[in-house]
Amino acid sequence: APEYPDMSISTSETYQGLACQRLTLPGGDTVLVALQGAHVLSWVSQGRERLFLSPNNLWDGHAAIRGGVPVCFPQFNQRGSLPKHGFARNMAWQVDEAAQSGEAVVSGDNAHINFTLSAHADTLAMWQQAFVVQLRVALAPGQLTLTLTVHNTEVHKALHFTGALHTYLAVDDIDLTELRGLGGRPEWDSLLDLHGVADEVLYFDGEFDRVYDASSKPLFVQDGSGTLQIEQSPSWGQSVVWNPGAHKCATLADMTADGFAHMLCVEAAQVYEPISISAGGQWQGWQRLTVS
Repeated sequence: APEYPDMSISTSETYQGLACQRLTLPGGDTVLVALQGAHVLSWVSQGRERLFLSPNNLWDGHAAIRGGVPVCFPQFNQRGSLPKHGFARNMAWQVDEAAQSGEAVVSGDNAHINFTLSAHADTLAMWQQAFVVQLRVALAPGQLTLTLTVHNTEVHKALHFTGALHTYLAVDDIDLTELRGLGGRPEWDSLLDLHGVADEVLYFDGEFDRVYDASSKPLFVQDGSGTLQIEQSPSWGQSVVWNPGAHKCATLADMTADGFAHMLCVEAAQVYEPISISAGGQWQGWQRLTVS
């Protein structure tokens, strides 16, 4: 596509052998999305990479990608009979025609691309459910908004799902990283199976895996060199905060030994109770990251 410095542009490219779509704003902000999983691999804003992506991924087009923003659908983690975190992140999605032609859907400084996954033979073999899922990747200066829309295309039966936007944030040093905004929210520490209430400031020393009742207020990640604001739609019931710590990280084949020190997952999620969509209905949930 020709370069227009005053326009947002959408380009197709290959990263680690995977087909991808890149969206670039006139000011230089850019997002890279793999068609496998509609997986956001990179978001650069104000000259800094904002997402963590492990260098030890297989990149075989099938194995789950560690880092970026995996779309977990229609199952969170191993809470059900499907593969861990569902199948959407391992499958090829379709990118909309406007993006393929080099045009982003533009409104002023904002632009977006839509990716779609529909039920097919491979999904039906695992999950007897007709559906269409869309991920909208919207870029504005200093801001990335990911919106997941689930359409139940069944005529007579409801659709039930859990899931998440499993966002891996890049941090300079996990030891110097703080997360604020969950103070007072109900907290489940899944490592100790303890229920409690969140502290106003969360620190990360070792493995951390907790589920919080979502807050209507923004969360703030501070990592020494800046602050990132995180918001999510009230349609997601929970927020998940995860870091594997050094010991767990060492057991993960797709992570480097020090990977844990440079990432923090803050996820918009539905963990405990499935969302139910009536026949013909739809659900929508988003997560928004803003450089602040």
